[in-house]
Amino acid sequence: MTVGVALLALLAAVVSVVTTIALLTVAYRLFLRRRLTDELVQLSGPSIVKALLPQQVMATFLSEIYGDSEANRDVIAGVLGGEGTEPHGTDLTISTHTTVDYELRAVDHQIYELISTVTHSFKENVTDHRFVIFAMCNPLLRDSMTLACRFPLFESWFVPDQSVFEQSVDAMLPSVKIGIRYTDLDGGHHEIVLGKVELTEVGYRDWPEYLSFFREPVGMMPRQNPAQYIGTLRIFECDLGELTDVDHVVGSVENLSLQWTNLGRIDDSFCFWQAPYPCYVDRISFDPTALMIDGASWLFQVVPFTLRSTIATGGWTRAGQLKDLAVRSWLLPGHGVALLWKPDTNDYTTCWSVRDT
Repeated sequence: MTVGVALLALLAAVVSVVTTIALLTVAYRLFLRRRLTDELVQLSGPSIVKALLPQQVMATFLSEIYGDSEANRDVIAGVLGGEGTEPHGTDLTISTHTTVDYELRAVDHQIYELISTVTHSFKENVTDHRFVIFAMCNPLLRDSMTLACRFPLFESWFVPDQSVFEQSVDAMLPSVKIGIRYTDLDGGHHEIVLGKVELTEVGYRDWPEYLSFFREPVGMMPRQNPAQYIGTLRIFECDLGELTDVDHVVGSVENLSLQWTNLGRIDDSFCFWQAPYPCYVDRISFDPTALMIDGASWLFQVVPFTLRSTIATGGWTRAGQLKDLAVRSWLLPGHGVALLWKPDTNDYTTCWSVRDT
């Protein structure tokens, strides 16, 4: 009798333990596992992401959302501003504050000068002091620049007409001005205002050092032969360290301002600025007041092509009523803002001037 009672008590205890374990298992599966997983993700997720290369993070994310595709590399380059193959994104160019000022001046009834002033402030101070200008008339090169460029400080010039490519670039070079804000090796802050710089042209045999598609395939683009692009690509560079005083050297660049002048045809009826790499654009201003010649009058409209369709631009307006465009949004390579113009058909002088040209 005593043994039987003991066995029953033991069995009851075992059943109780098993039931408790079962209940705990059900509770874990229904409630605790998800909560614990979320807590672990919150604690370890940022650390894991920081330990990975930017390209690895983006590639994994896009593969999950878009599926596996070589074309994902184009999206990665556009969002990151480069390949993202260096720890902490040291190979990426990202401007956290960008302003753009365009001034248009008529030379005669056919030609105008476009004076461009662009200022970038960088997410991370840039320790590479070389500034590079890529001038091209090949759309394939233009669209591959962000993925292929090996330098964080660069600008792209695109001349759509190959017949005037050489002379257009030669005319633009003397107008280039550069200003920088930087820190020296001791952490002191300095500023150099916009001023003329000496640019050195890079020979085509050295182009592979500047653009990776001359060394290896890039994305879906096979390796290119530099000799095939003679006459459609020119590369210029300068050492920003040479702009400084002799008593210290540049440690890192915080801010870069660039100004240049190029010629355009008035009857093209538009000009535009396009982001060379990811830029948070604060504002863009267009001043076409000096486009008027011999009393001609034009109407203008600003048209953004950006991620946000809600950026207010207004309709056609006269030059004096054209306001700065408050963008306050990220623009990726391929995004930008255009200025369109057309004759004011209510103005007799403009109609006469257009017919006369």
